[in-house]
Amino acid sequence: MIFFRKTKSFYLTTALPYVNAAPHMGHALEFVKADIIARHKKSLGFEVFFNTGTDEHGLKIYRKAIEAGKDPQKYVDEYAFIFKNFIKSLGLSDNVNFVRTTDHHHVLATQEFWKICFKKGDIYKKNYKIKYCVGCELEKTDSELVNGKCSDHPNLEIEMIEEENYFFRFSKYQKPLLDFYAKNPDFVVPDFRFNEIKKFVERGLEDFSISRLKVKMPWGVQVPGDPNQIMYVWFDALVNYISAIGWPTDMKNFEKWWPVVQYCGKDNIRQQSAMWQAMLLSAGLPPSKQIIINGFILGVGGVKMSKTLGNVIDPLEIIEEYGADDLRYYLARHINSFEDSEFTKEKFKEAYNANLANGLGNLVSRIMKMSATNLKSSPKIPEKKLPADFRKQMEKFNIQEATNFIWCEIGEIDNQIQQTEPFKLVKTDPKRAKKIIEDLVTRLYGVAIMLSPIMPETSKKIQEMVRENKMPEKPLFPRKD
Repeated sequence: MIFFRKTKSFYLTTALPYVNAAPHMGHALEFVKADIIARHKKSLGFEVFFNTGTDEHGLKIYRKAIEAGKDPQKYVDEYAFIFKNFIKSLGLSDNVNFVRTTDHHHVLATQEFWKICFKKGDIYKKNYKIKYCVGCELEKTDSELVNGKCSDHPNLEIEMIEEENYFFRFSKYQKPLLDFYAKNPDFVVPDFRFNEIKKFVERGLEDFSISRLKVKMPWGVQVPGDPNQIMYVWFDALVNYISAIGWPTDMKNFEKWWPVVQYCGKDNIRQQSAMWQAMLLSAGLPPSKQIIINGFILGVGGVKMSKTLGNVIDPLEIIEEYGADDLRYYLARHINSFEDSEFTKEKFKEAYNANLANGLGNLVSRIMKMSATNLKSSPKIPEKKLPADFRKQMEKFNIQEATNFIWCEIGEIDNQIQQTEPFKLVKTDPKRAKKIIEDLVTRLYGVAIMLSPIMPETSKKIQEMVRENKMPEKPLFPRKD
């Protein structure tokens, strides 16, 4: 079945964070970058459905709850509350949708999805034995292990699972996936990640387990028609992308929004761009629109952040000391849009002082002081259209280059002040000086418009100062010593 949607509807989702630990900087990166794109699309007149939430089933969560002496539902309720507050702290859009995989509608949608794939003949039962990483919630082949350990979770022992489970016929969808990739050359962004997943599929696909024995892992969605089996966490969680927009009970809403643009980390590429797409094909639903892959945030020396190494940076601590917009700026401009990037408190402070306190903040103060002192009112601002180069980078999801474009404009405005010196010229040629100041205010307003999706609160403050023709009462970004 082919679904149609309004050209002005845009559906964007993050992957759902797994609630077995507190939110970290990687979560902040994904949430903020997705929010920037959602806000950008809204500014272009799109009606946007922005989805995120929490992945609440699986073995890791069950074990964590037991360790904490808590009922699993109470355990995930507490973490869902933590993540809801976290996204507010990051300054995400007010109307972001928050889905939980323990929600009643999601559970029913997952079971219906299972029934469709089962009826299609793509779900079957067999005995099997695998090496399993609880950290990834994924089967691991020998080639994926380093010294017998998962490279992403070297502190966890690889477990051997031997039981009778249900499997999904992933192997059946090798050709359909490759055909789909060939027809949609921009399906995965960036290109080198797309090449990775195409090579993975080209090597051949193996059917994967999609259930666990209930006696061993009782925390999850019940397999329809089999009280002894619980759905595998990935099969369950991926269905959130369609359950969040009403599938299968509200098909009108589903058809309005689908297909989706998905943001996720590079450790999700296989699940999002291959496994999930095969599942959609099995269910007779159109594939996702695009998959955007972020790199990892690394600690000092390019080492992955971990509590064991003591190099973890809590995003909430950064927000408390600096502010949400300040963190959003750093994640947008100083963290590569697609590659791994290093994040240290020292680098953050350096960027804050150089580019926010001494850069944007100082520029706003200088221009608005000249305007408030020399102009009776703010100049009439013509309708500001986003510069083509800025918009082009945003449409390519290259948020870093889009933000660099803004700071290039800030630099050019500063050069204009240095070259024309309107603060001196006003004494000898006030008419010309006022025209220069009006132009500076207009350009500053244009910067504020571009900043709107990236630093929404800062953008509002600058626009308000321009409209009221007043200088800031205090620095926008106090310098940190």
